[in-house]
Amino acid sequence: MTESDVHFARAYLREEAIYTNPFCPGCGNGIIANAFLKAVKSLGHTDLSKFAFVSGIGCGAWIPSPHFMADTLHTTHGRAIAFATGLKLSRPELNVVVISGDGDLAAIGGNHLIHAARRNIDMTVICSNNYIYGMTGGQMGPTTFTGDRTSTSPYGNPERPFDLARLVAAAGANYVARWTTAHPNQASRSMKTALERKGFSFIEMVSQCPTAYGRRTKTGGPVEMIEWFKKFPVRNKDEPLDQRIPTRDSVDLGVFVDRNEMDFESYLAKIYSEIGK
Repeated sequence: MTESDVHFARAYLREEAIYTNPFCPGCGNGIIANAFLKAVKSLGHTDLSKFAFVSGIGCGAWIPSPHFMADTLHTTHGRAIAFATGLKLSRPELNVVVISGDGDLAAIGGNHLIHAARRNIDMTVICSNNYIYGMTGGQMGPTTFTGDRTSTSPYGNPERPFDLARLVAAAGANYVARWTTAHPNQASRSMKTALERKGFSFIEMVSQCPTAYGRRTKTGGPVEMIEWFKKFPVRNKDEPLDQRIPTRDSVDLGVFVDRNEMDFESYLAKIYSEIGK
């Protein structure tokens, strides 16, 4: 095997993770991992020594841990952003990245998500959103569409779902974008921007889950779900944000907010400097 035959991502992966993975056939988490590592490579990092990864519990949490050859914290359910906040404040020189699922980040961890965005903590959060609790039995979650039949809503979900991109943008994040596993190049470019941006950055990655979501909601397999994602329109980033309730036919993609407000750590440094005068 020549050097040109080796996939670029292998430089960032543990050896044991190259040949095994915990994901179901057709899962989109591998695409998300690849898009992220492509962003890392495009920024000139030859390894992950300047990064620290934090994840919670769920399918998406397995993306960095144990696959990435890096320091990782695999934390309790819903607490990834809380751990990451402490990590960033104690080791500000590190690129702190949280990668987890919609159930972990937006349900059990929803409070941490909105308050980290409000505080504009300098970290990047990547949410693998498959619209369901994929690992624990196919229960409805905070992004499950109204009417979807799941293991805990056999007659249809009566609740309205979060639009995570709009939620985090409204909470105060500096950078927010949403893409899907059918848009890996656009996603990678947004992840690169998120890693470069000071303050709180959030990338929502809509991902196919044929085992739980596709099977229970009759949405189909990975191919059918990818074709569904390709129909999502891309918004103009300068377009004002509306207050829509997401449906299967109203998910939009693109950049939702891109600003340079002072991040939490810089504001603390400013306070300390003024105290010391």
